[in-house]
Amino acid sequence: MKEEKIEMRKKSLAMLLASAMVVGILAGCGGPKVDVPTAAPSQAPTESTAPVESAAPELTFAPGTELRMATGYNNTKTGLTFDPDVAKDGITLADGKTYNAGDLKPTWAELENILGMKFTSVYTGQSDSKEFDYWKEKLDEVDMVSGTAKQLSEFGVAGSIVNIAEYLDMMPNFKAYLDANPIVYMSIVGDTSNGAIYLSPYFDGVDDIERMPLMRADWVVKLLDGEGEFTADKTGKTAAPVYKPYMPTSGKVEIDVVEPDGVTVKKIAKDYDKAGNIVDNMNKAGSMDGVAAVNMLRKYIDEAYDGYYGTTRSNLFVGQNAAWDVDELVALLRCVTSNAFTLNGTDSVQGIFSREDNNNQRRVDVFRFAGHLFGVRGLEARYNWMYVDNDGKLHDSRTNPDTYKAMEKMNDMVKEGLISEAFVNKADEKTQTYLENDLGFMHYDYNQTQTIYNESGVLQEGEKYMAAMPPVALWQDGANGGTYMRFTESWRSVKTGGWGISKAGVADNQDKLYACLKLIDYAYSPEGQILMSYGPKAWQSDKTFMFNGTEMPEISDAARAELWSLAKGNYTNYARQYLGSTLSFLKSQAFEFQCTTEVGREGAGYISNAIAAGTIKHPILGVVEDNMWYTSTPTILPLTQTDNDMINSYTDLGNERWGVSKDQSNALLELITGGYAAASKLVPGAADADSAAKVVAEDFNANAQMTLVNDAWQRSLDFYQTIK
Repeated sequence: MKEEKIEMRKKSLAMLLASAMVVGILAGCGGPKVDVPTAAPSQAPTESTAPVESAAPELTFAPGTELRMATGYNNTKTGLTFDPDVAKDGITLADGKTYNAGDLKPTWAELENILGMKFTSVYTGQSDSKEFDYWKEKLDEVDMVSGTAKQLSEFGVAGSIVNIAEYLDMMPNFKAYLDANPIVYMSIVGDTSNGAIYLSPYFDGVDDIERMPLMRADWVVKLLDGEGEFTADKTGKTAAPVYKPYMPTSGKVEIDVVEPDGVTVKKIAKDYDKAGNIVDNMNKAGSMDGVAAVNMLRKYIDEAYDGYYGTTRSNLFVGQNAAWDVDELVALLRCVTSNAFTLNGTDSVQGIFSREDNNNQRRVDVFRFAGHLFGVRGLEARYNWMYVDNDGKLHDSRTNPDTYKAMEKMNDMVKEGLISEAFVNKADEKTQTYLENDLGFMHYDYNQTQTIYNESGVLQEGEKYMAAMPPVALWQDGANGGTYMRFTESWRSVKTGGWGISKAGVADNQDKLYACLKLIDYAYSPEGQILMSYGPKAWQSDKTFMFNGTEMPEISDAARAELWSLAKGNYTNYARQYLGSTLSFLKSQAFEFQCTTEVGREGAGYISNAIAAGTIKHPILGVVEDNMWYTSTPTILPLTQTDNDMINSYTDLGNERWGVSKDQSNALLELITGGYAAASKLVPGAADADSAAKVVAEDFNANAQMTLVNDAWQRSLDFYQTIK
């Protein structure tokens, strides 16, 4: 989908950022009311954004004030200055300048010009926590330093990190952002009694879906579209059915979808009285050949949706007006795995496959995906498995029987061979291998993944690997019996790390202090948000387009060309290694969206349109007082040292049983792959969903932990009342 077309489609939508919050999307489409003050943009500027004014003293400092920056992103290639391995003998970029090792990257060179300060990188190239550990005993040698919120707050309380809150009235852009996004504000307050803030928050992407289903759309078209019945020269058989229906088997379920024009919202129905439930239909038929399975699914789509999709039934899964649910996905997976010969010319194809097992254990994305499929909150939580329920309190998803019921359903899919054996045997599968050799249908991942493989020669002409809408599921959002809708908890929010100002570093030098504060404030201004996401003007064109209902700059042709020539289509690596953008503060995914292939923009464009139209709901960075269920979980809570000591003593709730990183054990994954027999090795006594939830709640002390957590959450809410 071309950017110009997206813009034309969205001109009728109000500019969200002029009046403050991304939540306006939900509020304006019949969603929950958000009680927050209007202020500055929550992600990026529009033409209608007015400048922020302040009567407070300006942050003035001597021209050329030097700031020593121990800040970056995990390694020396992603710091403020060019690494020798990146710059080599000199590299000429889109602005026509040649950069050498040790030179500031374009974004930071531009910041020097705009702000009139000088940056010296002393970054050692480690993670947030390790970087701070390196400098914590010599904070006099740095002015700004990376760290976790916990580290920076602890040292702030001890008097080593500047309390930014004391200067908020001099930082109109930063203050406006916090006012407009209370959950962000509440997440970075180190002491709710005085509102102390010891870090500037960092978003690795803001106001966008983080992970999503990615599918071989061309396979869906091949199996489902066309007149008449599906035929095949050779077909396999579906496995003996194990998975049972999640969706109703009778009645009707109405779903809001965005029509193919990208703007119009239409209510369509799944008519189970007429068509039955597709899984139930297949289960009654038992094991069948792949051709029969496809034709049964085709007939179901025609009847259940009263011919709405016509002969392009694939749109149920991969169209702008997609309305698929987990039962329909299971039916599709049965069709895919039993028609390998049609799809790849072999007798084997994987349904849901695992991607690379690199820094993070991507295998765990299967239980995160389960949350989407079966309407379970907390499985993608930024903070320790937790979500805000209708009662306004935080809850641990591991004490919810529905969590384990969802994993049981995933285990049924494993038993049918619909999910890769790599989730079971921990084999190191690679996305490229599965796509290049047509061995896998789908997985749950970042949108950028499909960009790389669609454009790198892995996929051939006519093959489409693209993002798909979140599934329809029953979500317990406070309505009687819940609501069937598309909801994603994989919504980007403030990360656990940030930047702090060293008291010993700036010492009594007001110029240094004010320069640090000015840098933070500028980064949250409309111009600063664009610069920190896109890089300088040479990487932006004069055109704009609509992204999630917000007007954003188009990238320049030079930027697009560099992305592929220098970083093989990996936008994140390109931005961090070559531009110095997306290293801190706010990163908009609008740049990444444009860097995707035509196929990538198609799928992501559909999702963007649905977000703007309000047909995809998500947690909100505000306190949704009408329905707290929609409130984002804070990334950080104001726990006392005593609280933390007690929580740390609850070792059964730690990574030995619930790890999400490489090579760590995870009870939910064990349940998916091996049932309760495997899960009980990590959760002793877990024989079913209720007993598993009870063991975690009582024996593992999750209830005791939640008492402490909710006390801290209440302190955050009380603080919110003072700032609203």
